[in-house]
Amino acid sequence: MKSLLTVVFQTIKVFLIFMGCTLLFYYGILWISAEYESYHRYDEPKGKAVKVIKMETEEERTMVDRLMLFYHFGE
Repeated sequence: MKSLLTVVFQTIKVFLIFMGCTLLFYYGILWISAEYESYHRYDEPKGKAVKVIKMETEEERTMVDRLMLFYHFGE
């Protein structure tokens, strides 16, 4: 009878530790998510930033040109 109580106590102890770690992990992920949600990634840069993307305004590319570009870059 004593060994049965020991097994039940050990099982409850492991379950409580597991639940505690799970809750700690869950609320940690929520905290990290809230921190990065307020982070403004797409704000305009300040200082001497240089624009690195040039938008093409020339005529539309044909399907063959787009396919050749796809094969060229392998994307």
